[in-house]
Amino acid sequence: MTYLDVDFFHEIYDQLNFSYNYTEYNLNPSTQPCDVFMFPNAVLLVVCLFYIFIFLLAIPGNLVVGFVIGQTKQPLSPSDLYLFHLALADLLLAITLPFWATSVTQGWIFGDAMCKIVTILQELSFYSSILFLTFISVDRYMVIVRAMEARRANRQVFSWVVCAAVWLFGGLLSLPGFFSSSSKSQNSTYMICAVQYDPKSADEWRLATRVLRHALGFIIPLAVMLPCYGVTIQRLLHIRGGFQRQRAMRVIVCVVVAFLLCWTPYHIAVMADTFFRLKIVDYGCRERTAVDKAMFATQSMGLLHSCVNPILYAFVGEKFRKKMKQKMIKMGLLKKMSVSRSSRSSVSSEITSTVM
Repeated sequence: MTYLDVDFFHEIYDQLNFSYNYTEYNLNPSTQPCDVFMFPNAVLLVVCLFYIFIFLLAIPGNLVVGFVIGQTKQPLSPSDLYLFHLALADLLLAITLPFWATSVTQGWIFGDAMCKIVTILQELSFYSSILFLTFISVDRYMVIVRAMEARRANRQVFSWVVCAAVWLFGGLLSLPGFFSSSSKSQNSTYMICAVQYDPKSADEWRLATRVLRHALGFIIPLAVMLPCYGVTIQRLLHIRGGFQRQRAMRVIVCVVVAFLLCWTPYHIAVMADTFFRLKIVDYGCRERTAVDKAMFATQSMGLLHSCVNPILYAFVGEKFRKKMKQKMIKMGLLKKMSVSRSSRSSVSSEITSTVM
């Protein structure tokens, strides 16, 4: 290119450019990325201490529940067996809490292998807990509403098969945890432990796991439990003295209600996040930030569930307290006291057989 060509090019450029106004271009706020939200350090510290508090309650509490139920000399009824395995599932969840407590304030410092293990344990506990609660509701329905069919069925063998199937099924549903790994957070310099899908198929994988979590971990179990307990309670109210005799029912209903109170807010928040990601619901930065906050807060409520059941047994379960006192007396941890016969000779029906 000659100098003449360069000068000619500049003349044309000046003629075309003089009328171009840069100030006429306006940014569209809806296309701009949202500001990164950071939780204050004080909030993260409170959450860390909250996880540690749950851990300190859940470990000894569930160990005591498992010990009291497991040391029963008589063969365990199906509901007692399910409650025993429910305590094991809560223990698995409690074991993961120190890792999450550390990650809240320090980031994930335990590497990829522990990230996979902890995530799988948490998912296994989540699915197995809700499935055991579901089968407890079905068992109570069979014993009280369909007593004749329950007597004819070999429920002892069936309950062991159910327990094995629940752990197997829960293990399969927790397999996506193998995709978890530690990576640098976009919001800070800390490492996080999260599921890392292939970017090409991330949306499909995320949608599949979310659908499974909502359906098998909440909606379907809830659709089974509510009718079972509704019909069971209605039947007890029509039996003379039935509801008074069914003291174990109070504990089981409280266990289910506690599960719903702990996990329902989390599922609602995750469902909202799923709708946003799939663009089913329009949202802005304010809605996006609100859902992120809700998911963080409600997940903490869900983890609280691992220590709730032992507290319910101790305060609501009369038979559980009695059996625990007997064990403590045998171990020399409690002096023998004259126990009044408050057990009102239970009916030989399995309605009152549950240890709680």
